[in-house]
Amino acid sequence: MPLTLASLVHHSALKLTVRAGEDKLDVPVRWAHASELADPVPYMEGGELLLITALKLDAENPEAMRRYVKRLAGAGVVGLGFAVGVHYEDIPEALVRAAEEEGLPLLEVPRRTPFLAISKAVSAAIAAEQYQAVTAGFAAQRELTKQALTAGPEGLLSSLASQVDGWAALYDASGAVVATAPEWAGRRAARLTADVQRLRERPAPASSVVAGPEYEDRVELHSLGTGRLPRAALAVGTASTLGTAERYALHSAIALLTLTTERSRSLHAAEQRIGAAVLRMLLAGEPDHARAVAGDLYGGLLDAPFRLIVAETGTAAAARDRGEPGGDALDVLAEVMESAAARAGEAVLVVPEGERLVVLAADGGAAVTACCDHAAALEAARPGGEARRTLPTTDEDDPVIGLSAPAGPIAASAAYKQAQQALSVARRRGRVLVEHEQMAAGSVLPLLADDAVRAFADGLLRALREHDATGRGDLVASLRAWLSRHGQWDAAAADLGVHRHTLRYRMRRVEEILGRSLDDPDVRMELWLALKATTTE
Repeated sequence: MPLTLASLVHHSALKLTVRAGEDKLDVPVRWAHASELADPVPYMEGGELLLITALKLDAENPEAMRRYVKRLAGAGVVGLGFAVGVHYEDIPEALVRAAEEEGLPLLEVPRRTPFLAISKAVSAAIAAEQYQAVTAGFAAQRELTKQALTAGPEGLLSSLASQVDGWAALYDASGAVVATAPEWAGRRAARLTADVQRLRERPAPASSVVAGPEYEDRVELHSLGTGRLPRAALAVGTASTLGTAERYALHSAIALLTLTTERSRSLHAAEQRIGAAVLRMLLAGEPDHARAVAGDLYGGLLDAPFRLIVAETGTAAAARDRGEPGGDALDVLAEVMESAAARAGEAVLVVPEGERLVVLAADGGAAVTACCDHAAALEAARPGGEARRTLPTTDEDDPVIGLSAPAGPIAASAAYKQAQQALSVARRRGRVLVEHEQMAAGSVLPLLADDAVRAFADGLLRALREHDATGRGDLVASLRAWLSRHGQWDAAAADLGVHRHTLRYRMRRVEEILGRSLDDPDVRMELWLALKATTTE
């Protein structure tokens, strides 16, 4: 318990008497300070018991005493001790009245009690409180360590909540609640997801305080982890500010959870190395060996249809060109998918591959869903929102993701190629994510928007356009009509409103100008694609 004025009044050796402010004796005392200055306020920090003899005060002047007491109360002085029998045999009535009006506790100090005795009593009480807090802190640390070793993070949270007389919650890297103590705190913890995500954007270690009328408690948030990006976060909710002992307990919990997080990180790195070996075996067409290496770690994932995801970022590509590392967005994407899989109890294989990220996840599972939702959120946050864009616009900090069709272990290599193809299309279109199935179900025409294809089309048709510009015929329109009618002369001539012999003449001129035969199906295909590419601009 902190030292209060009541504690000093009940101290048998001090013999203090309360003359005013009897209802405010439960205020904590931070220090005892003697001063005979007429205005000691500049030297006060708040929380002091001020001791005086009124050597330089006009203590019998009511107006002067009202001003004096008001200044002390405004500076945070919690009490005034007046020594009688030195300059005044009794406390002047003007000072007593002023103290009563302001509600400032006024203590009468008998002549036989020196100020030094009061200062020693205050100092001893503060030292005892600090010792008790340190002892309680060590006891809390032992208990938290025991719970962490025997019951894991859940047991540690339960012990911490008990010691701070509040609640505690643990969040994963995505800001989702992993565990709470007591259980009823789950709803309160869930409200802080956005605050945890903002905390995650700051380098670890980081902390913040969340308080306000919309919250039931005062909540402290602390990031966990020693890396550049926090791996988790801890929230502690209490009715008031934490005391010294509670602060010891909180810091011990942060240290223990950080150790647990870093240990998990090391295990995660080891799992990634195994996952890389499994992936290499799958892509090499050795599914049986991949299953043997995966064992229980990824074995279940290989027994059902899965998707392969390949991702990289514009930042990573630019960094690669400069010979620098890159890929913060890939770390976030990996954490989003791993957290979703962990909450759903699914296995997921995540392999960093240079500036790329390769993920093998269950088809229709939480990890794939989280990946698609994350991509959709990034698309919506771009300029223009979810509106369809006619020109590729990318944010170099966003990931670019290719998603394969569902596949099994035998077809892993084909799925990897599908994901790479989808990634290439996503980058060309300025999209965050493209699924290979969308490419197969859609049209090839959007692919013609590539600058290289347009350059080819312009070069192939340039001679015909230059001919038409002289006014000597309409070879480009005639070629388009003839190809659209699959070489049927009468139908194409009718579309153009010309005689079929005129159309035959124009097609011979096309062959002469291009130096290529329209009887060749490859030539017809190239010309048709060139015409379509120039109409997508």
